[in-house]
Amino acid sequence: MRLPDYQGGSIVNLMASLQVGLGGLDHPYPQLNLLPADEISRHRQVLLWIIDGLGFNFLRSHPDAVNLNRELRGAMTSVFPPTTASAVTTFLTGDAPRQHGLTGWFTYFRELGSVFAVLPGVARFGGPSYSACNLDAAKLLGHTPFSDRIGVDAYLISPSSISGSDFNRAHLGRAEGLSFYSMEEMLSVTVNVLKTPGSRYIHLYWPELDTIGHRVGIQSEAAHQHLLLLDQAFSSLLERIQGTDTLVILCADHGQVDASPDEVLDLDNHTDLSEMLVLPLCGEPRAAYCYLRPGCERAFDDYVLDKLGNLAKAYPSQQLIDENWFGLGETHPNLSQRIGNRLLLMQSRAIIRDWLAQERRFEMVGVHGGLSDDELYVPLIMATA
Repeated sequence: MRLPDYQGGSIVNLMASLQVGLGGLDHPYPQLNLLPADEISRHRQVLLWIIDGLGFNFLRSHPDAVNLNRELRGAMTSVFPPTTASAVTTFLTGDAPRQHGLTGWFTYFRELGSVFAVLPGVARFGGPSYSACNLDAAKLLGHTPFSDRIGVDAYLISPSSISGSDFNRAHLGRAEGLSFYSMEEMLSVTVNVLKTPGSRYIHLYWPELDTIGHRVGIQSEAAHQHLLLLDQAFSSLLERIQGTDTLVILCADHGQVDASPDEVLDLDNHTDLSEMLVLPLCGEPRAAYCYLRPGCERAFDDYVLDKLGNLAKAYPSQQLIDENWFGLGETHPNLSQRIGNRLLLMQSRAIIRDWLAQERRFEMVGVHGGLSDDELYVPLIMATA
């Protein structure tokens, strides 16, 4: 099992290189081995294009995406867990989860008394939401946006469905937010900014590949065809911005695996295990944080070992902090509260899930958050125009 390489091979290290290369202060993490800051600073402007769900292995398995593969410089690791809530927050802040404190899609906020889906800003049960209770997302999260850490103008370009969300606005800082409705509009908006005089940094986010993977599988023909569309969009972008002295960096927050129907652990079928829990599962279907009733630790570990076979392994949550799964150095004051007593890390292509009474049950084919190579490794694609 590999862990994120925070010493120079992760997306956090990419952000360290960008922060220094874009005129910011020194970053507490080492710069990315594949892209030192001085290579960034040679260019007038930088575009960071994040393709949600684009794993390194997935890209390499499709050589017909010729433009992306031709400009592939190498692989980086995501963060732990390799999932959007944690990794996109790293792109938006420059911090690892150890510093920004967001540990998965569902995160327990003790200060709210709620298991909270932090990106849409809604509670899984009880508790507040950003909009209904007028929660100040920026104050709640306490993050410094990456745009406030660099020395050039910044833009945050994202789909119209999320561009005005509380989470996005909490990470806008002094950047200007722009939105789009389609892939062609995304290209047009981005090209227009890049053709404007001046130095700048652009954060561009595209979610559709991840959505397709969740719905029908990352190994589906639909995901393959969408990758080819992205490949052509990448080529078109480079053609349209030739001569602008732009460094284009394309990468991802995480990869995906397709869940195995034979390896689904449903807590409805493990009542002895669910009775040991005081909260619903938090985190991800591939990496679930378990909040245990006092005194259940030994029984929980024994159950996982005896009943869950090769599908899951239990780790004491403090071990994850001690072994730097979430990052290096200074620790968010609420990190230990947000990872429960145990982590259930799913093996092979297994997932674990629980359902609350009010929740609509659904299936996800493509999943992420575990530590397989397909989930953990993302591409670093670079080109100049």
